[in-house]
Amino acid sequence: MFGVVFPNRSFPMDISTFSQIDTFHWILDMNTFVGEAYDQVRELCIFLLNSFTLPADKALAVYIQSPGSPFLFCGAVTLSRPSAVLTLPWPDPGSGGEMRLTASGDAPLSAKIGVSVEDLAALPSLDVSAEKRIERLAMKVGENLFNFMQSFCGVDGSKLVVPMDILDRWFKKFSERAKRDPEYLKGFAL
Repeated sequence: MFGVVFPNRSFPMDISTFSQIDTFHWILDMNTFVGEAYDQVRELCIFLLNSFTLPADKALAVYIQSPGSPFLFCGAVTLSRPSAVLTLPWPDPGSGGEMRLTASGDAPLSAKIGVSVEDLAALPSLDVSAEKRIERLAMKVGENLFNFMQSFCGVDGSKLVVPMDILDRWFKKFSERAKRDPEYLKGFAL
């Protein structure tokens, strides 16, 4: 059905490594894999196996759970996207999250990775970490623009006044620096 690999940490593991909760839910207890060092595992590659046919409107969703926390959605794979490398942003133990797959009275004793078959339309995004990287990039570029504009602005009552060509000047400076120093843009990506 599916397999997972923890890059630089494991060989490929198939579904038999997971405990099957019901027809559509599987759990991997991180204690059996890495013990208490689960938060050092930062990525997971999940892939569909050739023999598995997932309906076109379904996805295999991946969730993570720190001890005492609800499950947190990380991403998903579909027939049109049969593999993905997902970032595992482990929540602090005992913190809030999005979805709890264990009974509310059962606090998990170890971190877990959950995989479930879900409706594709119900999922927020197939790759949450990519969206967060794009958001961080946009915020850093916006902050760079704001700081540049601040150095040229004046105050007129309750309004900030900047030269009309400020965006052109900023973009020219930004582009020239990126051409001179390839590492400059990498600082925005994180």
